[in-house]
Amino acid sequence: MTVRTRPENAPRQPGLRANLPQFLLLVGVNALVGGMVGQERTLLPLLARDVFGLATFKAALTFLIAFGATKAVMNGLAGTLSDRFGRKPVLVVGWFAGIPVPLLIIWAPSWSWVVVANILLGVNQGFTWSTTVNMKIDLVGPHRRGFAMGLNEASGYGAVGLTALATGFIAAKAGLRPEPFFLGLAFAGLGLGVSILFVRETRQFAHLEAAHGLSRTPQGLSTREVFVLTTLREPALSACSQAGLVNNLNDALAWGAFPLLFASSGLSVEAIGVLATLYPAVWGVGQLVTGGLSDRWGRKRLIVGGMWVQAVAIALMASTSGFAWWAVGSVLLGVGTAMVYPTLLAAVGDVAHPGWRASSVGVYRFWRDLGFAFGGLVVGIVADLASLGAAIWVVSALTAASGLVVALRMYETHPARSKERPGDSKQG
Repeated sequence: MTVRTRPENAPRQPGLRANLPQFLLLVGVNALVGGMVGQERTLLPLLARDVFGLATFKAALTFLIAFGATKAVMNGLAGTLSDRFGRKPVLVVGWFAGIPVPLLIIWAPSWSWVVVANILLGVNQGFTWSTTVNMKIDLVGPHRRGFAMGLNEASGYGAVGLTALATGFIAAKAGLRPEPFFLGLAFAGLGLGVSILFVRETRQFAHLEAAHGLSRTPQGLSTREVFVLTTLREPALSACSQAGLVNNLNDALAWGAFPLLFASSGLSVEAIGVLATLYPAVWGVGQLVTGGLSDRWGRKRLIVGGMWVQAVAIALMASTSGFAWWAVGSVLLGVGTAMVYPTLLAAVGDVAHPGWRASSVGVYRFWRDLGFAFGGLVVGIVADLASLGAAIWVVSALTAASGLVVALRMYETHPARSKERPGDSKQG
C-alpha cells in the first residue's frame, strides 16, 4: 500500500493555525513598515516651521500631499502586480524604495528634499503595507479576516505610535536632525533583509480559495472593471472606499496639523510627542480587539460607529485646548479609527473574488490613502483662508457625513453574518 505525502513545496490550506509562523513573521514585518511612517509623525511639521521656515499651512503640508498621492497610486499598482506576479517581489521592491527616505531627510538642504523623501515613502508604504495585508488575507482564509487585519494594523500603527514617541524624546535631547531618523535606517535595512530571506510567497492560497468557490462575486474581471466595481458599482466596496478616504483625511489632520496646533499653544516637543503617540497607539492596540469583534458582530456597525466616534473626537480637538483635553480627544480618535481601519479591509476581503482580491484591496487603498493628499489640501486651504480651528471643524463634519453614507449604502459582508447580498443574482 502506497502512502501519498504532500510535496515539500505544495501549498497548505488557508488557516491561521496552519500558517502561524509565517503569519507572525508578517506581523513583525508590518511593524517595521509602520515604523517608517512613525519616524516622521512628530517631527516633520516642526521641521517645516523651525528649520525650513515655511510660513503657510499649504506649504508645510506639501509633504503629506506628495506622500498621499504617491501611496494611493502605489496601492493600486501593488494590488495589480501582486495578482500577476506574486506578493513577495512587490514587498521587496517596496523596501528598496524605503532605504533613501531617512537619508534624504537627514541631509535635506531644502524642503524639496523632504517632499522627495515622502514620495519615496509613499512607494515604500504602498508596496509593503498593501502586500502584508494581502498576504495575511491569503493565509487565514475567509472566516478570520477581521482578526488577521486587526493584528496587521495593530502591529503597524502600534509601531507608528512607539516610533513617534521615541523620535520626540530623541529630538528633545539631540535636536530635530539627524539622530531621530537613525531609527528609520534601521527599520528599512531590517525589513529588506527579513523580506528577502524569510518571507514566503502566499498567492497560491488565493488560488486555492478561488478553486473552492468561496466568493459570490465574478471571477474574470479586468483591472478597469475591478476599479469601477470597487469605486462605484458594488455598494459595500464603494462605501468602504469613501470611508477609507475620509478616515485617512482625518489621519492627515492628525499628522500634519495637530502638532502645529499643539506647538502654537506653547507645548514642549516632549508633550507634542506624547500627544502624537496617543492617537496611533490607541488605534494600534485597539485593533487587536476590534478586528476580532468584526468577525463576531459583523463589519457594518463597527464602521458606522467608528466614523461617528472619530467625528466627535475631532470636534473635541477643535472646541477645547490644553494637554489634558487634547489627550482625551487623541484617545477617542484612536478608538474610532481602531473600530474602522481593520474592519474596512476585512469587508473588502469578504466581497472581492480571490482571483482579483489583491487588485480590489489595492483600489480601496488607493482611495483610502488619497485621503492624505485630500487632507493636506483641505486642511491647508481652509486653515490659510480662515483658521486651523475652522479646518478641524470641516474635517469633523466630513467624517460624520461619511459614516452616514456607510449606514445608508453598505450591507453586512461577513460570511457568517450576511444573508444574500444585494445584487448577488446579477453578479454571480
